[in-house]
Amino acid sequence: MRTSRRNSGQVLLIAAFIMASLLLSAQLYVIEVGKISTETETASVNDFILVVDMGSRHVVIGSVANISNGGPTSVLASNLEKWSWIIGRQYKFGKNVLNYTLRGSSPYSSGIWTYWGTNGFGTSSGYVNFTYTLKDREVDLVHPYFINVTTSLLIESSYRTISGDTKQVNVTITVLNEGQPAPAKQIAVQYKFSDNWLTPNDYTIMDYGNGTYTASFTADIPSATVEVSARVVDQRGIFVQANATGSPI
Repeated sequence: MRTSRRNSGQVLLIAAFIMASLLLSAQLYVIEVGKISTETETASVNDFILVVDMGSRHVVIGSVANISNGGPTSVLASNLEKWSWIIGRQYKFGKNVLNYTLRGSSPYSSGIWTYWGTNGFGTSSGYVNFTYTLKDREVDLVHPYFINVTTSLLIESSYRTISGDTKQVNVTITVLNEGQPAPAKQIAVQYKFSDNWLTPNDYTIMDYGNGTYTASFTADIPSATVEVSARVVDQRGIFVQANATGSPI
């Protein structure tokens, strides 16, 4: 399962680089063509700033997806180095430089924060500060910006005893992208039996259409404590996990 997740992250990362590079190349061409008039050039440069931001965001998203699916944390720095190199090679008529700084203040380390807790909260996040510089005879631009990509997971669980060890378990799952409700691409639910995590034989998931889901299942759980785990992949391919202890009802 870990190999499959990592491969998925690598595919997403390749797609992110292709998308970012195509956007960058197209807009640099527009800038050169647009130098016929000052008005057109200004519009082209403004559009190009958006493309640089979008391309950087694609790279950070792809990197966080790769890391959260089992890749090394160093992937982010490596990919940003490649992205900076790609930008520097695109423009031959002046200074064209992208500098970046990986956030290192707690809870981030090397631009990455992953926390898959037992308190009903989990997150996979990347945070990078950028400074883009474009200078030639007609353009003098310094553009600072930052990219924060964060997938968060909130879960709550409740259960009722049907008979003996058989319990009906409900798990409420909320997915967030940058703090806003977001749809999930994949959801998997497990429960703890002794020291092992088991997947229920059969469970249903209700989608409320606002980033919130309810998973329901019935299982034989002899323990008086019901521990559950939700594992989610969002639409961007970013994996996040959280565990929680159920409350009896």
